[in-house]
Amino acid sequence: MERYIMMDLIAWMESTFGAHIEWKQVVLIGMTPMFLIAFAIEWQVMRKRGAGQQFYWKDILTNLNLGGSYQLFELAAHVIFVGAAVFWFWHHRFFTIAINGWTLLPIFLGVEFCYYWFHRCSHRVRWFWTAHVVHHSGEHMNMTTAMRQSLLYPITGWWLFFMPLVLLGVHPAVVFILYACDLVYQFFIHTESVGKLHPVLEYWFDTPSNHRAHHGRNDCYIDKNYGGVLIIFDRMFGTYVEEQEAVDYGIKRQVHSHNLLTLNFHEFIAMWRDVAQPGSLWQRLKHLWAPPEYERASTHQSSVQSQ
Repeated sequence: MERYIMMDLIAWMESTFGAHIEWKQVVLIGMTPMFLIAFAIEWQVMRKRGAGQQFYWKDILTNLNLGGSYQLFELAAHVIFVGAAVFWFWHHRFFTIAINGWTLLPIFLGVEFCYYWFHRCSHRVRWFWTAHVVHHSGEHMNMTTAMRQSLLYPITGWWLFFMPLVLLGVHPAVVFILYACDLVYQFFIHTESVGKLHPVLEYWFDTPSNHRAHHGRNDCYIDKNYGGVLIIFDRMFGTYVEEQEAVDYGIKRQVHSHNLLTLNFHEFIAMWRDVAQPGSLWQRLKHLWAPPEYERASTHQSSVQSQ
């Protein structure tokens, strides 16, 4: 009988630790020493170039603390409810897709496609932006910026975007291991140490240049370049932009804080504050799914009059 390394590993881990393993965090935590080594190399390279202005140690420590708390909270959330929810979808799958050399690449493309829409919604739907804003609130770019993540992700429901693959019959462990590989790749493109690559690579892949543009709050860069490993879906759906002018990192309504609670919850609280403003139920609830910049005319007018 033909056997495959990934499925053998999954079977062994599940028989040892139980079925509800948070595979994404297993991979990311396992890769953390490599991440830190890569960051140390990046820092040395940039320091020797005399370009260490993106390395502010208070910001770096904040990024590391955000990353560590995110990993721990995601593990807890998976044990409490996400794992059970994911396996509900698995038990109601339409098919069972074998994992082998023929199916692995199409599945990865499916993961990348799901990630594109998760990432795009995380910018254009305020409910999801309340979590993703943490990642974009950093005003300096280095590899630790990739660790700048939110506790709210499991609450806002990142995992729902990948459930179509599970319903189609891809084992959740395979989906989340491949998604973790996607995130591992993205860690290394959060850097200014690498310039533009060969045009062919820039055309197909999310490179450091393409991802720097994604993090810009310049008007020309807002809500562009959502891809993870690939940039092809941005080209297909009209959200691609080339890095040209100097990138100004951060968010339009910048939060100036190193407090983990403030960084994690400031936008979530602001969203519910907007929902609580007087108006019809439809107007109030629209703040949950409208873009982050959406303002009700009456609310905006009243806030202006009160100034």
